Amino acid sequence: MTDCEGKSSWPELVRQRGEDAVVTIERENPRVDAFVILDGSPVTADFRCDRVRVRVNSRGIVVRTPSIG
Repeated sequence: MTDCEGKSSWPELVRQRGEDAVVTIERENPRVDAFVILDGSPVTADFRCDRVRVRVNSRGIVVRTPSIG
């Protein structure tokens, strides 16, 4: 568990279009900025309550549960 406010995880978005997932995430938790990233791309290891990485495959489909971090 984190000290972040609002919804923090979106398992229902796996297998959805990444851009659609971003819209849903930002609507359900206006405290975060969501963005699409290709799964396997290098990322920083810092934890942020205002960030959600939406990991997609080469077709733009969400492959992992988006969550705050």
